[in-house]
Amino acid sequence: VEFDKAEYDIIDAYCRERDILWSASCWDVPSVDFIVDYQVPFLKLSSAALTDNELVKRHVDAGIPTLVSTGMSTWEEVQHAAQILGDRLPWMFLHCTSTYPAIAKECNLRMINTLRDAFARPVGYSGHEVGLQISVAAVALGAAVLERHITLDRAMWGTDQSASVEPAGLNRLVRDVRVVEQALGDGIKKVYESEEKIRKKLRRQ
Repeated sequence: VEFDKAEYDIIDAYCRERDILWSASCWDVPSVDFIVDYQVPFLKLSSAALTDNELVKRHVDAGIPTLVSTGMSTWEEVQHAAQILGDRLPWMFLHCTSTYPAIAKECNLRMINTLRDAFARPVGYSGHEVGLQISVAAVALGAAVLERHITLDRAMWGTDQSASVEPAGLNRLVRDVRVVEQALGDGIKKVYESEEKIRKKLRRQ
């Protein structure tokens, strides 16, 4: 379940070749130093690390945009992390429920709005649920980043497998999210060209 530097070198080379932005969740300060050496475009702070003040501060000192998961955390713990993160770097909370898999009634997607309103910054969603519907709904509610675990086979050994999506599922998720993004529009009321013919036919005035 862990890679050495040789494996990370392979990941880095492959991603650069394929123009993929990559990063990793760092669970201790030396790991942040290790990952930063790869000049990653962003860092990820896991839900488990949200209350590790030293680790949060090291992410701030790295000065790299950081995604911060909020699973298994109280509101007070989230607020405290926000205070440490401050305004020295771009960062974003990811709403999250840290169960594997998470059940629908505990996903609480309205927290996306709560976090966005409280901290006046974009909010993402880190999903551990079975299926794709909840993740698509998170985007419809305004999630600016979507994180899902992926696997080659959900039947494989491992804690995260049942909460992960397989490649075909990931393709469907991306497809559906792109449709939702188009459908959200800009919030400005207008009459579309495609409506004009119907408008002329059905409107009396």
